[in-house]
Amino acid sequence: MTIERKWMVAATIGLAVAALPLMATAQDEGGTKTARELRTAYDKALQGKTIAFLPIALNVPLMDEWTRVVQQEAEWRGMKFVVRDPNNNPSAMQQALTALVDQKPDVLIVQNPSVTLLMKELKRAESQGTHVIQINMSSNYKSSAFVGADWREVGKILAQDVVKQCGTGSGKSGKVQIVQGELAAAASVDQVGGVMEVLNKDPAIKVVSNQAANWDANTALNITATVIQQHPDLCASIGFWGIMESGAAQAIRNAGKIDDVKVYASGEGSQLDCDQVNQGNFYKFLSYKATEQGHDLMMAAQMLLESSEKPGTRNLEFYTQPLWIDKANANGGNCYALPKK
Repeated sequence: MTIERKWMVAATIGLAVAALPLMATAQDEGGTKTARELRTAYDKALQGKTIAFLPIALNVPLMDEWTRVVQQEAEWRGMKFVVRDPNNNPSAMQQALTALVDQKPDVLIVQNPSVTLLMKELKRAESQGTHVIQINMSSNYKSSAFVGADWREVGKILAQDVVKQCGTGSGKSGKVQIVQGELAAAASVDQVGGVMEVLNKDPAIKVVSNQAANWDANTALNITATVIQQHPDLCASIGFWGIMESGAAQAIRNAGKIDDVKVYASGEGSQLDCDQVNQGNFYKFLSYKATEQGHDLMMAAQMLLESSEKPGTRNLEFYTQPLWIDKANANGGNCYALPKK
């Protein structure tokens, strides 16, 4: 190759190499067509849409964590977030729901206090174009989506561990107490069904008390104080919500039996729940992870809005995998921090 030819080749390569950064810059600035199309469709489906939330009450760790996560993620997506607080008043909740349905938000998230109370309004909401997501406690109306715990599964998991501790071959009395929430709530109806399905299989187990404390710690304390007095050899207490079951644990501690009775609870996995475990009030706690449920609520809302389907067309389910919490793991990410007041 002649000297002139070598210089021409070198110059050509040099020009090509020099052009590479300019080409990359131009490509980076424009982005890919696919990415632009996907983001455009995403924004069109979500931005400017309204998502409304109606819990049973605010200022409760479970509902406050759902609110925090949903509001944060909704606003990041360019959505308007609305929340109403009926303050644990069924009549106020019905009125608030009627008003929200009349406002026709794009998505409505509802926590049902019972399986019947709100179902007519939920059906009306979907009939006029609002996607309804029911959180943790469903009604008898199947809406566009359900997010939450599979309560029958939760009940069975709780009971299986109780049988290990109190059943045949344990040498214990086999006496078990159940503290339900509100009798007509899905969390009570389905959870007690799962508990009894398992407990009934072991003849050594005797359910000596199965009462509703209506999600109230003081009521749980009073019920359990009587139970532990009548059955000082009680082997286990199963409560359907950590805050409520903390009252039962206190009654058992007051009776000097906290080291003898295995106290179980299910709940959201807040720092309060982990404190009960670390203080020895709860033997084990079955968490359904409220933070994760908050993310699932937004995922369900996003899927429904992006589908462009008519509300009620399908029934999506997003179940939360339960997590056992004991003294070995009652810390860190398993115990979400409570909001600062």
